[in-house]
Amino acid sequence: MSTIAATARIHPLAVIEDGAVIGKNVTIGPFCRIGGRVVLHDDVEVISNAVVTGLTEIGRGSRIFPMAVIGGVSQSLHEAGDDSRLVVGERCTMREGVTMNTGTVGGGGITSVGNDCLFLANSHVAHDCRLGNNIILSNNVMLAGHVMVDDRAILSGGCAVHQFTRIGRQAFIGGLAAVNYDVIPYGMLNGNPGVLGGLNVVGMTRAGIERAVIHQVRRAYKQIFEAEGSVRANAAAIRDEFLDCSEALEVIDFIGAGTDRPISSPYRGKA
Repeated sequence: MSTIAATARIHPLAVIEDGAVIGKNVTIGPFCRIGGRVVLHDDVEVISNAVVTGLTEIGRGSRIFPMAVIGGVSQSLHEAGDDSRLVVGERCTMREGVTMNTGTVGGGGITSVGNDCLFLANSHVAHDCRLGNNIILSNNVMLAGHVMVDDRAILSGGCAVHQFTRIGRQAFIGGLAAVNYDVIPYGMLNGNPGVLGGLNVVGMTRAGIERAVIHQVRRAYKQIFEAEGSVRANAAAIRDEFLDCSEALEVIDFIGAGTDRPISSPYRGKA
């Protein structure tokens, strides 16, 4: 039996499967289908002709637009597992045709999305992705499995992200870009294959980062990518120089994190 708050507004043409949990002031429009293992927290709106299925939790105040399919089973060839989940945070917006899949057993069993994220029409979040807060996926963005996107990153229309790739905080990915390798925090990547084109200075400024700090990060960037030697060795060599700049350290530590994936580069596409 479903648990439906008294203040929920459910259109008579919607289908609510047994077991669903519907919070206060939730609105579910006509021709929606809400699965039996779905939790819709307070103030969620599912407008019409949308499907929320699987072991899925939608955070307070989120909105789901027509033709979206949220919580569908993974498209991976590996076992999805009955307990694989999708968790979406608060105040997220999933526009028309957005698809999000649950996780896989081998990938940790969960796909997670933070708060205040915007997913524009036909964007896709695959199995086992981990997304932070205040992220924007523009129209037709495609995230393959196991992708990690940190807070405030913006992915422009039609870009595609290779599986297991990391995209750092407040990075900017240009339209139609092919993201084959990890993108540093504050990085700006364009092209196919994607090439690092410097720092997202506009985004940093809008986020309130002081000009002096931006100059520090830019100096670290040049020492990492323009000096002789490998990018990882260069980053490790300058770490002590930037201990007083958390933003520069974030870039340095992102590069030094234990991963086998290459780092997107300004010159060769990877480093």
